[in-house]
Amino acid sequence: MSHHLKISDKMNCDVLLIGSGGAGLRCATEILEKKPESKIIAVTKVPHPQKSHTGAAQGGLAAVDHQDPVDQPIFHMFDTWKGSDCAADQNVIKKIINRGWEEIRRLERKGMHFTRELDGKFSRRPIGGHTLFFGQNPALRVIFEADRTGKGMLDTMWGEGIKKNMSFLSNCLVTEILFNNGRCTGAILFNQKKGEFYSVMAKATVFATGGTGQVFKITTNCKQNTGDAHSVILREGLPIMDPEAVQFHPTGLVGSGILASEALRGEGGIMRNKDLEPYMERYAPKMKDIAPRDIVARANETEIREGRGVLNPDHNVEHVWIDMRHLSDYVHDVKLGEVSSFFKKYMNIDPKKELCPVRPSVHYHMGGIPTNEFGEVQKNPAEIIPGLYAVGECACASLHGFNRLGANSILELITMGKYVGDSVAEYLSRDRSKSTLDVENKGERTLEQFSRYLEAKGNESLGQLRDKLRNTMTDKVGVFRKESELQEALDILEQLKVQAQKTVISTSSLVMNQEIVQRWELDNLIQVSQSIAFAALNRKESRGGHAREDFPERSDEYNYHSLVYSQDNGKMEIKKRSIDMSIFEEQGQNYDKFNIMPRQY
Repeated sequence: MSHHLKISDKMNCDVLLIGSGGAGLRCATEILEKKPESKIIAVTKVPHPQKSHTGAAQGGLAAVDHQDPVDQPIFHMFDTWKGSDCAADQNVIKKIINRGWEEIRRLERKGMHFTRELDGKFSRRPIGGHTLFFGQNPALRVIFEADRTGKGMLDTMWGEGIKKNMSFLSNCLVTEILFNNGRCTGAILFNQKKGEFYSVMAKATVFATGGTGQVFKITTNCKQNTGDAHSVILREGLPIMDPEAVQFHPTGLVGSGILASEALRGEGGIMRNKDLEPYMERYAPKMKDIAPRDIVARANETEIREGRGVLNPDHNVEHVWIDMRHLSDYVHDVKLGEVSSFFKKYMNIDPKKELCPVRPSVHYHMGGIPTNEFGEVQKNPAEIIPGLYAVGECACASLHGFNRLGANSILELITMGKYVGDSVAEYLSRDRSKSTLDVENKGERTLEQFSRYLEAKGNESLGQLRDKLRNTMTDKVGVFRKESELQEALDILEQLKVQAQKTVISTSSLVMNQEIVQRWELDNLIQVSQSIAFAALNRKESRGGHAREDFPERSDEYNYHSLVYSQDNGKMEIKKRSIDMSIFEEQGQNYDKFNIMPRQY
């Protein structure tokens, strides 16, 4: 079938960067600082790198100045470990948090405008789960640029890339990875705008494609976050780690799911039910509204399920309130100007005077492509894939375990971006005299896949199948999960996989053919959804963002990372990767704080 399609162009580079958001750009800038002669091709699915999803990050990034008279990096490490529900890797926690402050100062030197107080010091805000003295008091740890921190970061690093002569390919998808003798040697790309396939040979390939939010009906993620890299990895017989670890943000706008930043609660917003009760003290007596996200999300969902929610007449869905009426005009207009305006723009609500309706919305995927602390993609816990790296939300090192603390995401982007850049630069510097950029395949799998799409017969609706998938995941693999519903979800997904083969593409032209892109995305969504549901079914405990109603307690039996593999016959299997507990095992100062602990706030 593949004779209908062909590879239109072949390219060569030192580094192929798949994804041009915060993590990818930071990785690239570090490579170019170490090896300025490197040729980097950066690919982005969106029309321009500045449209990457990093730009949607609002609340800020957490980091501790090593000279701070009160806060200490060890407190931040503790909060991250505890927040992860004791499932993050401690070597990664230590590495990232120790580097955070240097990265903030670097961003400022490169031109980012962090918000400051009148005395010139960085403004700081509290965010859920960040504390001082190992949980005693809330910490003012989050640095920000108003409520558009991600946008400021993205623009700053994009400017760096332009100055360093990076090449950008926009509106392009990665459809296949290329290998030679077990080493990654590039990828196949599809240019949506031109309708052409490219073969790109690269000494190093870096995935930085972001999350998987579009698997669910209600999400804070952009439309492009369809788990493309995850699916490509699974098709190659490589694993995805901890796919069951999905974060539901507690405050998504009702209907759209648009993120109402955790900064709202950090600046003093209060969660209320239909009786206007400030209910978070029942779920997190000490931290209350600034408890970690998974706890607040479950609290919000519980209030709704137990009849204390409010029915929204416009969307016919129940919700809770976030109350910001008591906050100052300065907070509304300056510190949270954009987020506050979302309620006015999308819901015709004035948050200065009215309660704002919110409910949990899928926000972040703690799981992803498994890597070691250097960003090298793992075939299994003992083997890496030479030449293949992953960084950012699509990767799982794992800093976040089963629940990410607010403001740790863009911290990870810039710190792991720097470390992966170092790793790639070192890899490029090795003696490569005997290496070759030849490949074992020439993109036949991609050409056959897209040919099948064009030649399919049937009467299934692409949009209806996608809606059914997202509704299924939302209803059966949501904030609360149980065995019967997870099994039902897997059965439905298997049916959708068969039905998807009977969807017809109405035009044979590949140029700006959104039908064929969405058909390809549907395959990706199905495969990623299956990995999430399968891993969730097999993890018979509750841990962080993975809450099983039939197994409500955390179990030491599951103190490991899940590595999910997709077999050639479509079946899935799970292997295990140990959770790194090196801070505890080294028995240094305060090591006892990094043992397995009860998670109370």
